[in-house]
Amino acid sequence: MITIVKNIGVLYGVHSPTQPLRDKGLADLPAISNAWISVEGNVITGFGIMNDGSYPGDKQDSGIQYYDAAGGVVLPCWCDSHTHLVFAASREEEFVDKIRGLTYSQIAEKGGGILNSARKLNLVSEDELFTLSWNRLQEIRKLGTGAVEIKSGYGLTLDGELKMLRVIRRLKEKSGMTIKSTFLGAHSFPEEYKHDHESYIRIIIEEMIPRVATEKLADYIDVFCESGFFSPEETIRIVKAGQAVGLKPKIHANQLNLSGGVQAGVSLNAVSVDHLETMDDETVDCLAQSSTVGTLLPTAAFFLRMPFQPARQMIDEGCAIALASDYNPGSSPSGNMNLVVSMACIGMRMLPEEAINAATLNGAFAMESAHETGSVAIGKQANLIITHPVPSLHYLPYAFGSQCIKQVMIKGEFV
Repeated sequence: MITIVKNIGVLYGVHSPTQPLRDKGLADLPAISNAWISVEGNVITGFGIMNDGSYPGDKQDSGIQYYDAAGGVVLPCWCDSHTHLVFAASREEEFVDKIRGLTYSQIAEKGGGILNSARKLNLVSEDELFTLSWNRLQEIRKLGTGAVEIKSGYGLTLDGELKMLRVIRRLKEKSGMTIKSTFLGAHSFPEEYKHDHESYIRIIIEEMIPRVATEKLADYIDVFCESGFFSPEETIRIVKAGQAVGLKPKIHANQLNLSGGVQAGVSLNAVSVDHLETMDDETVDCLAQSSTVGTLLPTAAFFLRMPFQPARQMIDEGCAIALASDYNPGSSPSGNMNLVVSMACIGMRMLPEEAINAATLNGAFAMESAHETGSVAIGKQANLIITHPVPSLHYLPYAFGSQCIKQVMIKGEFV
């Protein structure tokens, strides 16, 4: 089937660089006004200007369907490179604890947080977990997410972690989406290993990682490198065990403190270091001098009432940054990337063009899928957001409470 989207007000994201965008390049969002785009199967096959002679014209052909964008904006689907959307239950009771003044660490110390999710996850069957996660995946697809990374980390046992990773694999198989899988057994220490870190680290290295590798369940390995969780030294040790079986590193870094997670990630040539709420000049410079992408999660900072990540400084210093939702039940219970983009502009002073590039193309680089997602280019997946007519591109993050999306196409099919 061929699909032609016509009468596009402006087609954005018409580029395909080979490296993540940095510096002033992050604000460069190439566009074509009064455009059309053609799709065959699941890929983009052509695009151009409606009245310059390139438009193939409307034909009475049963093999072609036409979609009239009626002046709406079209841009690439979001590439959400950091989520935990496979979980068993919400944690709104902790939301109330936060309102009452408890900190993230205090909630964790009393058995909440990650351990709360782990207890709930280990009580549900794989099929139940899949159904819950499938429904969340459908939700974010309708909100414009066309590619997504999903982490384990709420099992904290061999069986629990494998169950999560198998669910992620089933989501990928059933949806056909670009989904990357990350093993995050080092998300927290289970209660029984609270004072015996070494024993749990041995379980991760000697039992979990070999099974994950044998069953080919993950693309990446991640560690929560943070005070009270895993130290930089422990992080490096765990990641190297993963690298030995082909898992590439993505690190939870510097969320609550200057944890050394960024430096550890850069030293390991991590694909990305994520969170980065707590940064200083030395850490920003370390990231800027590396090929590692810094993934910022503004809705997590918002939900935890923490200072937003210093995006403006990071961009100006030359860091490659992406935006992601951190969709999870404890600190960011939303996978709405439209809100992420708005918060990046409002809370972190990113220009709309910078935020959109960070949430599309650089997000694709942060999960190594930029060869097929993240921008509009011939041969790339036909992952497109079509909006209602809007005054300008800037209206999308400005109108943060409005439903601007009219239609979403993922791999050539309308959602």
